[in-house]
Amino acid sequence: VQLVESGGGLVQPGGSLRLSCAASGFTFSSYGMRWYRQSPGKERELVATVFSGGGDTNYADAVKGRFTIARDNAKNTVYLQMNSLKPEDTAVYYCNAWRWSVNYWGQGTQVTVSS
Repeated sequence: VQLVESGGGLVQPGGSLRLSCAASGFTFSSYGMRWYRQSPGKERELVATVFSGGGDTNYADAVKGRFTIARDNAKNTVYLQMNSLKPEDTAVYYCNAWRWSVNYWGQGTQVTVSS
């Protein structure tokens, strides 16, 4: 099983980034997919969720209206489009796949929002 995140980097406040998470080794379409983030000294927090059917999504209040999660089951990939980025969005972003009690994690990608 592999989850490989990409797309992180340094961006100015107000800018945009799109994170990708490429999955392999499991039946991607059967798993819900989530993005989490963790800043230094803080607990890992759930940012966005897309369910296995792809139609239902949930967002943390802090990112609602700015971030969009989407999945492409044909490409075994989940995305996180991040707009209007703020310095407080700075964190390592992790991709997570879950189904029942099974959880898979990626290695994370750093997002830094700074001028």
